[in-house]
Amino acid sequence: MPERPIGDILAATHPYDTLTPADRADLAAKVARDRVDGGTEIQRIGTEQTALYLILSGRVEVTDETGETVSILGPGNSFGERGLMRDGRVARNAHATEPTELLSIPADAFRALVDSHAAIRRFFDRARKPAAARRDLGTLRLSEAMTPGPLTCPPDTPLQEAARMMRDARVSCIIVTEADRVRGIVTTRDLTNKALAEALPPETPVSAVMTPDPVALPPSALISDVLHAMVERGITHMPVIEAGTLVGILTQTDLTRVLATSSAALIEDIVRAPDAEALARSTARIPDLLVQLVGANNAHQVVTRLITDVGDAVTRRLLALAEAELGPPPARYLWLACGSQGRQEQTGVSDQDNCMILSDDATEADDAYFAALAKFVSDGLDRAGYFYCPGDMMATNPRWRQPKSVWQRYFRGWIDKPDPMAQMLASVMFDLRPIGGDVTLFSDLQAETLAAASKNSIFVAHMVSNSLKHTPPLGMFRGFATVRAGEHKNEIDLKHNGVVPVVDLGRVYALTGQLTAVNTRARLEAAIAAGAVSLSGGRDLIDAYDLIAETRLAHQAQEIRRGEKPDNFMAPSGLSDFERAHLRDAFVVIKTMQSAAGSRGGPLG
Repeated sequence: MPERPIGDILAATHPYDTLTPADRADLAAKVARDRVDGGTEIQRIGTEQTALYLILSGRVEVTDETGETVSILGPGNSFGERGLMRDGRVARNAHATEPTELLSIPADAFRALVDSHAAIRRFFDRARKPAAARRDLGTLRLSEAMTPGPLTCPPDTPLQEAARMMRDARVSCIIVTEADRVRGIVTTRDLTNKALAEALPPETPVSAVMTPDPVALPPSALISDVLHAMVERGITHMPVIEAGTLVGILTQTDLTRVLATSSAALIEDIVRAPDAEALARSTARIPDLLVQLVGANNAHQVVTRLITDVGDAVTRRLLALAEAELGPPPARYLWLACGSQGRQEQTGVSDQDNCMILSDDATEADDAYFAALAKFVSDGLDRAGYFYCPGDMMATNPRWRQPKSVWQRYFRGWIDKPDPMAQMLASVMFDLRPIGGDVTLFSDLQAETLAAASKNSIFVAHMVSNSLKHTPPLGMFRGFATVRAGEHKNEIDLKHNGVVPVVDLGRVYALTGQLTAVNTRARLEAAIAAGAVSLSGGRDLIDAYDLIAETRLAHQAQEIRRGEKPDNFMAPSGLSDFERAHLRDAFVVIKTMQSAAGSRGGPLG
């Protein structure tokens, strides 16, 4: 397969996908492609930071001045921005652990990008802040890592009964309580060292072996406090007590999970997974990742991008496993994601939306191979928690697995005859993003479609009308219009009535401005820069979107911490007056921008 042009790689990589084609071509001309052997030193602390590096294949280990591993980076990850955004000196050592292919963006070119492009500056701006100024996994709150509702028993509980309770609950400790007060703790180590080793009778009360008045901390304590207390006192379990009431337990297992779960750690496991079952075990840790990212006060676009990166890595691994089982593909193909994955906006609630573009030299006989590949990947995604699309918008559907020329006819037909079904399909397909395969099959198609669609005023008008179908949940007298009946009665849908209206507006702005960005926030920023939306209206809309999206993620993280399945429905009654007022103001902004788009027949709110 021919080497992918650097421009195409940048077009499929955030934040460079926010550049105009001309700016991206200019950048591509300055970028070098390098291949290094395993063991090669790429950068050393204290030397001049000459470039930003983007990993195309292989693996790079990043270490600090003591030689401790900071991270292990794989394809799609960048490094070097810390030095470039600060004093120009390398801040971390980096060496390839296996044969690795890199793109290197020269320091001057990188700084020019940061200075002239807001989306790229915002993406890398986190590197300006010293580590002490940001919250990391070691400074999370105890409430964000503890296990709520720990196992308890009274002091007179027989040892054998307590052991059975721990076995059945699959936990390593039980809290001894009396009159709702914590009196002690019994761990599996206590049962071994104090009960079994001393041959105590099974009916001996747990009070005889418990550790009385165990060290406890409030849920507001930092994880660093817990680490220090555990090391200093040699303990492995920490009750969490608030106002005298037991609310949770933190164990060394919880700490290990917290400190080990990161997007990089997940992707490290994913790229080496031997089968779909191993991938499913990795993606089962995504809820923990979401809780940690939200708890560390990351912006919503950072959280959803990192979670989407995991989904992308799973998809690419399944494609590789499929090709290993089925053999090399008989023709060029490209796997694309649409929906929230396409926009890099996945949260804790995601199904799969995907399609395939085949090269025009693919034959009908070749489709048997691609049908089998699509089934392998979609089945694997479903097993990994990315459930089958209810609307069958998947590459397993022959309609969405077609040669490029057929896709060109699809888009032309939707644009020329914008009926409701065409509008729905176009809305989904305008969010396409390449995931794996030959990206050249998409680049021309995207440019042609945007150009044709933006010139068709009737199609644009229909797209604007379609973007107004999801309305913010605004009621009378400054209240909220909540769900009236059913499972989610008195709740608001933060997705369909909060996030989706902004997603729809962003798509219209991208269409009218012929903007290639797919991520909603990137679309809004690009629309402001291109004049597709007014400066004041665009900034207000971004602020409103940020508030709603972060409220949604905080809600999902809270549900996960309670052991519940995350969803998009939230009761406004659970918010403070201050929070409700600001959330309502955000919905008002969206309504205003929808009205502006509707009255003009197009954007520019």
